[in-house]
Amino acid sequence: MITVSDISKSYGGRVLFTDASLQVNRGDRIGLVGPNGAGKSTLFAMILKQEEPDTGRISIERGVTVGHLPQESAPAGGDTVLEMATAFSGALATLQRHAHDSTQAHEAERVRFDEIGGYELESKAKKILKGLGFRDSDFDRPAQELSGGWVMRVYLARLLVQEPDLLLLDEPTNHLDLESLLWFQSYLQQYPGAIVVISHDREFLNALVDSIVEIRLGQLIRYRGTFESYLEQRAANEANQLAAYKNQQREIERLMRFVERFRAKNTKASQAQSKLKQIERMEKIEAPSAKEKEVSFSFPQPQRSGLKVVRLKEVDHAYGSNVIYRGLNFEAERGQRIVLVGPNGAGKSTLLKLLAGVLPVQKGARELGHNAKAGYYSQYRIDMLDPARTVLEEASDTPQRVTEQFIRTVLGCFLFQGDDVFKKVSVLSGGEKSRLALVKLLLDPPNLLLMDEPTTHLDMPSIDALIDALEQFEGTLIFISHDVYFIRALANHVVRVNAGRLTHFPGGYQYYLDKTNRSGREAVSGGDVPAAKAPDDPARSSARSKDQKRLEAEERQERSRKRREQEGIVRQLEKRIAEFEGRQAEITGLMQAPETYENSVTVVALNRELLNILSELGRLSHEWEVAASHLAEMEK
Repeated sequence: MITVSDISKSYGGRVLFTDASLQVNRGDRIGLVGPNGAGKSTLFAMILKQEEPDTGRISIERGVTVGHLPQESAPAGGDTVLEMATAFSGALATLQRHAHDSTQAHEAERVRFDEIGGYELESKAKKILKGLGFRDSDFDRPAQELSGGWVMRVYLARLLVQEPDLLLLDEPTNHLDLESLLWFQSYLQQYPGAIVVISHDREFLNALVDSIVEIRLGQLIRYRGTFESYLEQRAANEANQLAAYKNQQREIERLMRFVERFRAKNTKASQAQSKLKQIERMEKIEAPSAKEKEVSFSFPQPQRSGLKVVRLKEVDHAYGSNVIYRGLNFEAERGQRIVLVGPNGAGKSTLLKLLAGVLPVQKGARELGHNAKAGYYSQYRIDMLDPARTVLEEASDTPQRVTEQFIRTVLGCFLFQGDDVFKKVSVLSGGEKSRLALVKLLLDPPNLLLMDEPTTHLDMPSIDALIDALEQFEGTLIFISHDVYFIRALANHVVRVNAGRLTHFPGGYQYYLDKTNRSGREAVSGGDVPAAKAPDDPARSSARSKDQKRLEAEERQERSRKRREQEGIVRQLEKRIAEFEGRQAEITGLMQAPETYENSVTVVALNRELLNILSELGRLSHEWEVAASHLAEMEK
C-alpha cells in the first residue's frame, strides 16, 4: 500500500533518516516510536507529500486514501460541529440544510442528499461524536466556540467518518478523557483500514498494534507484536549486539597485539601484515547506541500532614444555570492516591479545582487538614506559567529560598540545559511546558498534590520518571488521567464522578473494573422479580430431564473437544518457541567464541539469523499468550 524506499532526510546538519525503508500493507496496525525529535512527525509529513526526502522515494498505491490527524489542530471555521465532522461545506452544506426542510420546495434536494448517502453519513458522524464525548446539544454549535482540544476531537471524528484506507494518527489520545479514549480504542480495533499511530500511551499501543516501528540511528526498525513484546525484543537485541561487539573488540585487540609484537621482525612481518588485512576484512559490529538523555528526578518529601488532608462539606457549585454539584461531600486521607474517573462533563476537573482551592466554594466549606499544603498541576500548563518569562525566570518564581545554582540543577534534571534556560515560555513545546510545570512543583513541594492529565505531552521515559517519583512521594495524590498505564501504576483508590455524584472504590484500577462489571451484571440480572412456577407434569418433567441430560452431555463433549484442540495449539507453539530458543542459545554461544570472528561472513550471517529468530520469538510469544489465555478461559 505504501512503500518507503531508502529515504534520507536531514535538517540543518541533524540527520533524521539514512537509507531507511518501510512497507505498510493493508490491515497493518503499526505503532511508530522513538525519542522526541527522532523524526516521527517528519515521516508522516513525507508520506503526505508535505515534505520531500533528500534521497530515496515514498510511493503510494494508486487509489489509496490517506487520512491524517496532526498533533495540533488547525483553526475551526464557521461550520457547526456536525458539519465539520461530516465535512459538509459550500453547496453540500446548502443541500444538507434543504434536505431537512419538509416543504415541497426542496424535495429534489432531499432526494439528492439521500442518493449520496448524506443521511447515513450524518447518523454515523453523530454516533462517533457521541463516542468522543459530544452531546446532542453540541451538534449545532459553531466549532469555533470550542477549545483547541475539542476541535481536535471534531477533526478526529471527521477522519473516522471519512474512513480512509490508511490513518496516520499523531498523538490522538492527548485530547481525550479516559472514557472517550476507551471508546476510541475499541472503535479502532474494528477499523477496516490500516493504521500508523504515534503515541506515548503504552496501554493504547498494546491494545491496538500488531507491530512497532522504532526510529533509531536513522533507521526504521520493525518489531512484530505488541509494545511490551517490542521492549523485550529490543532488550534482547541490545544484549546480543553488546556481546558480539565486545567479542569482536577482544579479537581485534588480540590480533593487534600480534601485529605490534611481530611487525618489526623479518620472520613474522608477513604474518603481521596478514593479521592487519584480517582486521580490515572484518565487517565491524557497532556498539549499541547510547541512551537518549532522560528526565531524572524525585519529589522532595514534604512536611507530614495530619491524617485528614482535605475535606469538602455540603459544597454547591454551578457555572451559571449549569449545576455541577449540590451538597457535595468528599474527604481524602494522608497517603491516598486517588484517581477521578467518569464521563466527559461529569465534573472531574471542577472537583479537582475545588480541592485545590483554584475555584472558590460557592456554598459549603473546603477544609485543609493539619499541616496540609496543596499544589495544583493544571491540564492547561500555560495556566501555571507566564509566557513572557524565560524558563529560568519562571522556575525562580518560588516562595522557597533557593539559589540559582540549585534551580539550574533541577532544570538540568528536566533536560533544560545550557542556553535552554533562557528560552521564553511562549516558544516551548507541549512536553517542555509540562516539564517546567513539574519543576515548579518540585521547587515548592506540597503534601497534597492535585494533577489534571499530568502525562499529556510527556514522552514514555518522562512518564516512567514521573511514575517512579510519585511512587516515592509520601504525601497525598489526587489526579485525573486518560493514561491507563499511569493509572494502574499509581492509583490505590478510584472515585467515579457522574451527574454530580461520587462513588468510591477502595482499590486500584483493576478493582474498579471488576466491581463495575459485576455491578452491571447484577443490575441486569437482579432487578426482575421471578415469575411464579406452575406445577410440573411428572411425565413431561421426566422427558425434559432426559433431554436436558443428553444436551448437557453433548455440551461437555464439545467443550472437551475444543479444549483438547486448544491444548494442541498451545503445545505446538511451545514446541516452536523451544526450538527457536535452542537455536538462539547456540548462536549466542558461537558469538561468544573468539574464533567465530575469524570469518566476517559467518559473523554477519549469525547476526542476521539471530535478528530473525528474535523477531519470530516475539511473534510466537504473542500468539502463545493469546492461545494460553483462551485455554485458561476454557478451563474455568
